[in-house]
Amino acid sequence: MSGKQGWHHSPTEALKVGPGFSLADFDPGATPGWHGGKADAEAEMTRRGADLDALQEQLFARGKEGDTRSVLLVLQGVDSAGKDGIVSHVVGLVNPMGVKITGFGVPTEEERKHDYLWRIRNALPSAGQVGVFDRSHYEQLLVVRVHNLVPPATWETYYDQINAFEAEVAAAGTTIVKCALLISPAEQLRRLEARLDDPSKYWKYNPKDLDERGNWNEYQAAYQAIFDRCSPAAAPWYAIPGDAKWYARLAVTELLAAAMEGLGLTWPAATFDVAAEKVRIASLDPDAPEAPPATKPGPR
Repeated sequence: MSGKQGWHHSPTEALKVGPGFSLADFDPGATPGWHGGKADAEAEMTRRGADLDALQEQLFARGKEGDTRSVLLVLQGVDSAGKDGIVSHVVGLVNPMGVKITGFGVPTEEERKHDYLWRIRNALPSAGQVGVFDRSHYEQLLVVRVHNLVPPATWETYYDQINAFEAEVAAAGTTIVKCALLISPAEQLRRLEARLDDPSKYWKYNPKDLDERGNWNEYQAAYQAIFDRCSPAAAPWYAIPGDAKWYARLAVTELLAAAMEGLGLTWPAATFDVAAEKVRIASLDPDAPEAPPATKPGPR
């Protein structure tokens, strides 16, 4: 599509984290693979949103018929990176009946009684569902590491544990789409300040978010390690520039739709005689025209 508005390079390739990926060289304000602006993106989201809605309904329908597959969208990012916006503007494009959204905050007292993957396993999508993680098991390699909540020798073991966990989940039939929403420090500060200018957003503001900014470099190092060590072929990371919200939402829409298209979904076949059921319905329809009375054959 070079020279035209739209994707000229598939985001599944343009945004995939591979060998040699460097956060230091990453531009949060870029729009990789996309030719066009915000208005073009909104039009494309409308088009792909319709595709996504149909795909999600097919997945849900097949789950009702015994298909065990599901999809898991993992959203990671610093405070105000746009995770809530993705849930509203992307996941909101599909029927909520087939969606399971889980936000992971500070572990509860019950969750602390178990290993860190316990609450993650409990939140995995069932057959036919699209699961959404607002933050995820990767908090164990971000917050825990940055704040030295456990010794390095302990969190070093988490990389292999998480890789093994995701391989298990993928093998069981869940397609994993991991999206890291990456914004610049300046954009984060602008968004935090904007929350103070709007009383309807006060509830989203947390003074501790400013304190966390003091650990920006440490978080960058933690994210780099995750990208280096936890982006296998079965569950790769997608690094999404997040300074332009419209681009981030468009990119996640396309990544999710492409992942679901890759499942080769079709509508379940009828398990009953369609023609016979139509006859039954017609016989019960009070507005259906009456059949002409049967006539006896006349004399030959």
